[in-house]
Amino acid sequence: MIVQIRSIILVPAVLSVLISCVQMEHQSSADMNPTVQSPKTIADHEALARRYENEAKIMLAKIQEQKILIEKYDEESNRYGQEAEKGIFNTHRLRGDDENYFFAKRAKDNKLKSQALIRSYEKLAEEIMSRAALHWKVVTESK
Repeated sequence: MIVQIRSIILVPAVLSVLISCVQMEHQSSADMNPTVQSPKTIADHEALARRYENEAKIMLAKIQEQKILIEKYDEESNRYGQEAEKGIFNTHRLRGDDENYFFAKRAKDNKLKSQALIRSYEKLAEEIMSRAALHWKVVTESK
């Protein structure tokens, strides 16, 4: 039980740190390099296209991580929600204070956050892949 409580508390903290890192990583990646702002040779365009494709792969991996977390949150939400519905909670407490209700609600909230992250990662991956496609187009047209 204590391990479950810790995991429920630590997961949102870790997610918030990851979100801030993703935002900083994306801002400090290829766009900050002066060569990236004005690629001059075909090799520069190829290098940029590969770099953007690698960044997109990273985003896709992060999407998969979030999908795994959503499955975990669904399991927790269902388990704690069923216990609360069956009346397996202390009757002397208010429903909002009940542990099962709290954990079911927390799991649903975390699921919503993960879904929002997935949407932002997908949008970012699309943008990055379109950048890569533009650079590959320049490479193919110049050959």
